[in-house]
Amino acid sequence: MVFSLLFNVNLTRFPSILNLDTEIRNLADRCVACGLCLPLCPTYRKTRNEAESPRGRIALMRALADGELALTTGLTSHLELCLACGACEKACPSHVAYGRLINASRASIFFNRPPPFYQRWIRRVALGIVSGKTNTLRGIGKLLRFCQQTGLLWLLRTAGILRLLGIAKLEAELPPIRRQTPWLPFYPSPGKSHGDVALFTGCIANITDRETLEATIRVLNHFGYDVHVPPDQGCCGALHQHGGEPDKARSLARQNVHAFPAGKPNAIITTASGCAAMLREYGQILEDEVPAKTFSDRIFDISQFLADDWPEHVSLNSLNKRIAVHDPCTLVNALRQDDKPYELLNKIPGVEIIPLPENNLCCGAAGAYHLRQPKMAESLRADKIEHLKRLGPDILATSNIGCAMYLAAGIKEAGLDIEVVHPIVVFERQLQVASSK
Repeated sequence: MVFSLLFNVNLTRFPSILNLDTEIRNLADRCVACGLCLPLCPTYRKTRNEAESPRGRIALMRALADGELALTTGLTSHLELCLACGACEKACPSHVAYGRLINASRASIFFNRPPPFYQRWIRRVALGIVSGKTNTLRGIGKLLRFCQQTGLLWLLRTAGILRLLGIAKLEAELPPIRRQTPWLPFYPSPGKSHGDVALFTGCIANITDRETLEATIRVLNHFGYDVHVPPDQGCCGALHQHGGEPDKARSLARQNVHAFPAGKPNAIITTASGCAAMLREYGQILEDEVPAKTFSDRIFDISQFLADDWPEHVSLNSLNKRIAVHDPCTLVNALRQDDKPYELLNKIPGVEIIPLPENNLCCGAAGAYHLRQPKMAESLRADKIEHLKRLGPDILATSNIGCAMYLAAGIKEAGLDIEVVHPIVVFERQLQVASSK
C-alpha cells in the first residue's frame, strides 16, 4: 500500500507482480544455452560480451528471479541494453519466448527498483502523451506544426534550450508535420464495394506519418474497400509493454479491442509493423478475454493485405528509381512478413529493388530504445548509413514509423539525398499517376 501511494502504482492492476519470478523461471528454463542466438544478437556483435547476449541475459534473469543475484545497476544495464528485437527468439531451436521473458524481467525491475522521481515524471508525461486521446494527439501535432512553420523550433534548437530539456535528439527526428485534420469515421470506395476494412492509426503516426495513413486509405478505396476509422482507438501499448508497464499496456489493449467491435470488418489494417506486432499480442496479454483473441486474428499489415488480395483492374505507372528496402525487426521476427513489401514494390514497373544489407540486424530505433541507449543505437544506425552511402538509392522504404524517423535523421545528418517513406506511399504515387491517365 505504501509503495502504491508513493509511486502511483495500482497493485490490483499491475499484472501478477507476485508471480513474475515464477514466470521468469518457467520461461528461462527452456533455454539450453546452445549459443545459436549469439551471432544474431546486435548488442553481442558490438560488444562480444556474454552478458550482452540473449543466452547471457537469460542466465542473469534466471539468477535474479532465483535470488542468486542482487538487483544492481550493472545487472540492470545489461538487461536495458537489450533491443528486444526478437532475432534470437526467431532462431531459437528450443522456442524460448525471449520477448515475454525480457518484458517480465523489466516489469519486475520497474516494480522493485523504480527510477528516480524526475525520470518517472518525464516518462509518465511522454507515455501519457502517446497514449492520450486522438484529440490530444491532434492538438500536439498542431502545436508542433506551428512551431516548425514559425521557426520557433529552430530558435529553441539554436538557443540550446532543446538540448537543456533533453529532447534535442527527439526533435531532430521530427519530419515536417502535415496538417492535422480529424479523421472521418468512414471513407467509402468510389466504385463497387469489395468489402469493409478498418484502419488502425496508432499514436505517433497520427502526428508524424499522416502521409502513409492517407495513402493507405486512398489505395484501399481504389482496391474497392470501404475504410472505417474508429474514433475511440489509441496507442497500441508497445512502448508500455516493452518498458516495464504491462498494466498500462493491457489498459490500452482493452481500449482498442472495444474500439474495433467484434465481427465486421474482418480485417484491421496497420501501417506500422511495430503496432501490428503488438496488436497481434492482445490475445496473449488479455488471455482471459475472448474478444482479444478474435481481435488479434483480424490484424493485417498493409503490405501483406494488398499483396495477398490483388485485383486484376489495378495498374501502376512505371518508376525508374532505385529503392533500398529496410526490414524492421517487428516485420521480420514478430510478424514474419518481411517478403510482403518486396512483393508490393515489385508490382511497380521499372523499379529496382535493393534489400538493405544486414537487414537481419536492428537499425537501433527499437521503439524508445534510441532515446534510452543512444550510444548503442547510433552505432547500429551508423552501419545502416554506411550501407546507404555505398548503395546510393533514391528512396529508402521501411514499414515502421519509428525506424523511418530514426533512419531519416541519420540520413539527414550524413548529408545524403535519400527520401525515406513507407512502401505504400511509393505504391500509391504510381497508382495515382496511372489512374490519372
